[in-house]
Amino acid sequence: MIERVASIEELRQAVSSARREGKTVGFVPTMGALHAGHLSLVHAACRRTGFVVVSVFVNPTQFGPGEDFDRYPRDLDRDLELLSAEGVEVVFTPSIEVMYGPEADRGLAVSVDPGPLGERWEGAARPGHFRGVATVVTKLLDIVRPDLAFFGEKDYQQLVLVRRIVRDLNIPSGIVGCPIVRDQDGLALSSRNVYLTADERQRALALSRALEAAAEALAWGESSGDELASVMRAALEAMPGVDVDYAVVVDPETLRPLDVVDRPARALVAGRVGAVRLIDNCMLAPVSESPSA
Repeated sequence: MIERVASIEELRQAVSSARREGKTVGFVPTMGALHAGHLSLVHAACRRTGFVVVSVFVNPTQFGPGEDFDRYPRDLDRDLELLSAEGVEVVFTPSIEVMYGPEADRGLAVSVDPGPLGERWEGAARPGHFRGVATVVTKLLDIVRPDLAFFGEKDYQQLVLVRRIVRDLNIPSGIVGCPIVRDQDGLALSSRNVYLTADERQRALALSRALEAAAEALAWGESSGDELASVMRAALEAMPGVDVDYAVVVDPETLRPLDVVDRPARALVAGRVGAVRLIDNCMLAPVSESPSA
């Protein structure tokens, strides 16, 4: 039976009890409003570990002024039903005060600086976002202390940053990246998709189609990072009602733009459809040269 805990002490007791039984601990951090993408992380955690913790916490420090913190979709009862059906042992649902202390409304005295990885792309578009992400992820990993933590590749820059945090701060948890889950039409699953009207949803498909266009251009021999980025931007701009933020081809670890795609790379796109800001990405792998006869 699933157990819901709201305090750090209760969670640590549950995890300690599992460890005494010799179980490995898996962790899936979420902001709730769960969909099939989240559940794919839960599936992976259940396959690879013996005791799974899922957190449901809408983290205020990663939302900027004017963003959608107050209206971010929340449905805890449904989330608990879904997680119970998946066999999750514990759901951690802390309050803001539990996570950030009784003076949380006055701002954090200490936070985690995401460094250069947090300054480009999403970091440039949403100042302060990755400081909030880095801080809450560091706190959650310290609270749960999992053997493995599972993050989706859909938020690719976040995944790269979390891996760097774990490495640089010597956090003894393995970070597992899980593939993007898409609807049949290609739209990457996101809790914010519920904001889209039917018309906006069709326009939002421009993001995944832009990525497909870049992959196709690469397959046909285009290896210039700038040209591939231009292909994506053109595909995005061809769809009315899509306000392009960025379309880039980057090194998968440093997130710096690549001049030439002569090794695996990552294509990143972001844009606004109506009032909804969406992101997407895919791996770009150049076709290997055929071995000589």
